[in-house]
Amino acid sequence: MSGTYDYSFVKMNEEDTKLKLITPAVEKAGWDKMRQMFCEYSYTDGEIIVRGKMTTRGKRKKVDYLLMHQRDVPIAVIEAKDTQHTVGAGMQQGIGYAVDLRVPFVYSSNGKGFLEHDMMTGAERELPMDRFPSPDELWARYSRQDGLTDEGEEIVEAPYYHDYGSLTPRYYQRNAVNETIRAIAHGQRRILLVMATGTGKTFTAFQLVHRLRESRTVRKVLYLADRNVLVDQTITGDFKPLEKVTTKVKGRTLDSAYEVYFSLYQQLVGEDGEEIFRAFDPSFFDLVIVDECHRGSAKADSAWRKILEYFSGAIQIGMTATPKETEEVSNIDYFGEPVYTYSLKQGIEDGFLAPYKVIRPKLDIDVYGWRPAKGQLDDNGEPIEDRVYSITDFDRNIVVKERTETVAAKITEFLKGTDRYAKTIVFCVDIDHAERMRQALVNCNRDITKDHPTYVMRITGDSAEGKAQLDNFMDPDEKYPTIVTTSKLLTTGVNCKTCKVIVLDNLFGEQGMTEFKQIIGRGTRIKEDYGKLYFTILDFRNASRLFADPAFDGEPVQIYEPPEEDSIVPPDEPDGQEPEETPSDFNSEGDGESDDTNDDRVKYYVHGVPVTVVSERVEYYSDDGGLVTESLKDYTRRNILGQYDSLDHFLKAWNEEDRKQAIINALRDEGVFLDALREESGQEQMSDFDLICHIAYDQKPLTRSERANNVEKRGYLYEYNEMARRVLDTLLDKYANSNLVDLADTHILDLEEFQEFGSPMRIVKAFGGKKKYLEAVHELERELYSA
Repeated sequence: MSGTYDYSFVKMNEEDTKLKLITPAVEKAGWDKMRQMFCEYSYTDGEIIVRGKMTTRGKRKKVDYLLMHQRDVPIAVIEAKDTQHTVGAGMQQGIGYAVDLRVPFVYSSNGKGFLEHDMMTGAERELPMDRFPSPDELWARYSRQDGLTDEGEEIVEAPYYHDYGSLTPRYYQRNAVNETIRAIAHGQRRILLVMATGTGKTFTAFQLVHRLRESRTVRKVLYLADRNVLVDQTITGDFKPLEKVTTKVKGRTLDSAYEVYFSLYQQLVGEDGEEIFRAFDPSFFDLVIVDECHRGSAKADSAWRKILEYFSGAIQIGMTATPKETEEVSNIDYFGEPVYTYSLKQGIEDGFLAPYKVIRPKLDIDVYGWRPAKGQLDDNGEPIEDRVYSITDFDRNIVVKERTETVAAKITEFLKGTDRYAKTIVFCVDIDHAERMRQALVNCNRDITKDHPTYVMRITGDSAEGKAQLDNFMDPDEKYPTIVTTSKLLTTGVNCKTCKVIVLDNLFGEQGMTEFKQIIGRGTRIKEDYGKLYFTILDFRNASRLFADPAFDGEPVQIYEPPEEDSIVPPDEPDGQEPEETPSDFNSEGDGESDDTNDDRVKYYVHGVPVTVVSERVEYYSDDGGLVTESLKDYTRRNILGQYDSLDHFLKAWNEEDRKQAIINALRDEGVFLDALREESGQEQMSDFDLICHIAYDQKPLTRSERANNVEKRGYLYEYNEMARRVLDTLLDKYANSNLVDLADTHILDLEEFQEFGSPMRIVKAFGGKKKYLEAVHELERELYSA
């Protein structure tokens, strides 16, 4: 064609292929480069890898092209390869990105054509470069294949909320919103979203409300939660753009003039079965959002379920990090299967959630149990039942003062050895235990508490003083409180990005997985400017055994036991309701914690029992989401071998790489902490090369000085003229006395040691030019690493 250049026979690398062939073809098809085409689109932050005190981030996931139908509504990905590859060489990689990003169309291209994969039909076809689909064509195909009506199409095309300075949805938040909107467009009325703690459920809920209001699908919205702190931080946080039409239900005042209503379950249920929610017409709300729906509303016979049933004509969206599925309680039975799930494991792998390491001190009294002497009385004069008391009894059935003091001492020891002011939550068995733990921690930290009495605080449902300090605890700019003890109050919903340490000294029963997940979620939020990239769990009750339970991070599985002679298929709706149960687990203030020390159970109090730590183990979050007990050395070895499975493989890569630092950087991206390992082993004189060979391949290590001396002994430098030889000698000396990796980096010649030889240009001239200089340096590197 006149005026154009035929690139079809030109060999190009991937970047040139994209720039000169693929991008022009996509633009020619009508895609707006500024609004619809996103190149080199990174959609994860890169997993945070932790060993010892060292952290690094892995590689981000990145797609070559992400095409948007409109802002935050992606429709296609393109994976590019250079012209030497086949047209479909990038397809499998592209499909992986498409699964993550929930896009319906995938393209692979080598600049000579496109291969299309339709994720909705599974079909593939090849297209010439000048036949890439236009935005309208691709959207029409998607709408038709998805069966969207005109009304449904209006719903899914409703815009996101964007304003100057507002947050841009992360890819999984966008997935959650888009999948929910799509379900509503198809007529679904009950929807379940499962998103790990710390992944922005309320921001997701806000975007849902905004888009549904923009499409005029809904007008009146009810947002239900079970704690004041959840409601307040949502109204003033993510939902602030709607503040003019938002109200919080208080007392019996139900002002119908607003459009978005926030309420506690307890507020609408009222006391003594008043059922205040009936003051609204059943059709008043178009949308009901149930935050933390694993709590009261999950139970079919709860008073709170009555609210949902009363407003059954509304679209209802349940949101939780931990859907409940037991024989008695089911989120799935009510809301249906989740339309989207973003798990804790996925959040950690993507680098949006903090990984954790677990320290498990074992106390002798927990391992071996404790038995009272015959006829022994407790501190209150009560005769103690004669039996062996175990870890599940302590602080529930019997209180051993020394056990509490030993746990407090270990917590303090850890903080003194790491960060004395790391925000720490100590989860206790009950409020009584939380108060005794507070006292023990105060006594262990008298050097601070004498001047700062709020260094340790108890934050429980019955303590107004403690709850008043919650905002200060969550504020990274406020040092105090630093340590808080609690029972149930902080297990869920509290947005505490500052929490670096979680202490487990509570009990988890047979159905404790939900609570366990929620507690772990208190530490998973990342705050890099606060130095919070991971968190530590101090586990005194062997609770971390639950990490190995398949239920910890798997897809929720509904449990259904069909009655005799009934169908084995679970019914779509509950057949009937059992008698009403009042929400006695939560007080009228919506704080979600009861003082379970006031039941009829006998609790003994004893002191004078010697308690010691018999062992301690450190475990880390592993690639498969479990916990591993692994030394830094073993971890480093495993990761090096994952990249280079043999010494020959590593040596070949090392000798062929002009920039040795590129290999070191690539290993660091995979979590190989050579500097930390060198410090731990005390081998400060060992080069990166020798450290790798020694750790991964059991080679005898040499120091840098030993390697430099071996080169000098071989005398090969005398092949060069005097000035060149002196320059190479200086390079050797520099290598021996620093952690210099790339000798061929010509910027080294600017250093003070080389100034006596003149300018870098004069130095390379002594070798016969830059090419000859680099050949000499590469030969020097080969000599250094040959023995």
